[in-house]
Amino acid sequence: MGLDALIVIDMQEALVGRRPCGADETVDAIARLVGACRESGVPVLHVRHDGGPGDEFEAGTDGWRICAPLAPQEGEPVFDKHFNSAFRRTGLQAHLERRGLRRLLMCGMQTEFCFDASVKVGFELGFDVTVPRGAVTTFDSAFAPGGELTAYYEDCIWDGRYARVVPLEEALGAIGRGA
Repeated sequence: MGLDALIVIDMQEALVGRRPCGADETVDAIARLVGACRESGVPVLHVRHDGGPGDEFEAGTDGWRICAPLAPQEGEPVFDKHFNSAFRRTGLQAHLERRGLRRLLMCGMQTEFCFDASVKVGFELGFDVTVPRGAVTTFDSAFAPGGELTAYYEDCIWDGRYARVVPLEEALGAIGRGA
C-alpha cells in the first residue's frame, strides 16, 4: 500500500479550538503523518473551509486558519472550499490528476460532514483512499459520542466500501513506500 499524497481536511482553529473528541491525540496523529510525508517527499495538501463573510470560517480570520501544529509549509498547496466536499470547485481533483496522484491518505475533520463527503467523492472520482485510525475526529452529538461516530464511519461506512481504514502505524509505514 504505497501512498501518493496526504490530504488534511479542515483542521482549522475554529474547529480544533472547540475541542472535538480526542482533539490532542488527533492533532498529534496528523502531525506524525504530516512529518513523515514531508520527510519522505510525499506531497502534503491542505483543505480549508471558507464559510464566507460573518462565518466562523471567514477567510482571513483566526478561526479560518489551519491549526499551528499542522500549518502548511511553503510550497504546500491549500485548497479553499465552500461545500462539504474537498473536491467540489476547489481545484483539488485537477491538481491530483495533473501530478498522477491516485493513492490518497486522508485525515482531518469532521467525520460525519466534510470528511465523509470528501472520502465518498474521492472514491467516486476513482481515487484509492486510505483513512488512518486516530487521524479523524468529530464532536459529540445528540446521537452518539464523537469517538463512537468516528468508529462507526470507519468500520461500517468507509472500510471496504469507499476507503481502506488502517491503523495509524500501518499508514505511517506506507508513507514513502512504492507500490
